[in-house]
Amino acid sequence: MSNSHPSLELPDSGCTRLLTRVRADTSALSFTPRGAVRCVGLPMFRTPLARDVGCLLDLDPSVISWTCLPLVLSNRNRRHVPDFAVTRATGAHLVDTIPASGRAIPPQWASDAAQKLGYGYETHHEASLRGNVRLENARDLLQYAAYRVSLGDRLRVLTLLEDHGPMSLSACLQAIRHGHDAIGVIAALVLRRFIEIELDEAPIGPDTRVSRFRG
Repeated sequence: MSNSHPSLELPDSGCTRLLTRVRADTSALSFTPRGAVRCVGLPMFRTPLARDVGCLLDLDPSVISWTCLPLVLSNRNRRHVPDFAVTRATGAHLVDTIPASGRAIPPQWASDAAQKLGYGYETHHEASLRGNVRLENARDLLQYAAYRVSLGDRLRVLTLLEDHGPMSLSACLQAIRHGHDAIGVIAALVLRRFIEIELDEAPIGPDTRVSRFRG
């Protein structure tokens, strides 16, 4: 598949109405955490499961950007709106979530329809996210999605890691100016890919390793 973004066909009026209705219905819903850092456009989630996958997309270093409810897939007279369009360096994918309840499962033809538009296609199953440590850590970090880090604090943390290499979270917190929300500083720097922390082994804690972001 080409690395260029797929070119979209002009939607017919039925697809346009469907997409408008789905987006309007979804925009009235709200799930926590509410922040997002790599979402292009309004973050909109039809289910808590979709919100969870959005959290993982924000913390996936391979993801450049993602969009909610991006377009309508068609197969004859059948239509489907996927949860996300995700852009990576390797190409663009449409993404659907699959709930454990068995309701609202994406149609089997969605993958073929996505490929005809030049997209890859992937799904995330709710069962695979149960007890996922990375997801819990992503939820915690995204509470600070809107946190603004001062230039001074950013430089202090980056200089510390550059001079001493990877360090524990507790050591990094000590480098942040007294009076600032030290956890907020670290979380925001992680979300904006200045630094990275271990997300998969255990919940974030004092001994969590922190290092410069290497991509």
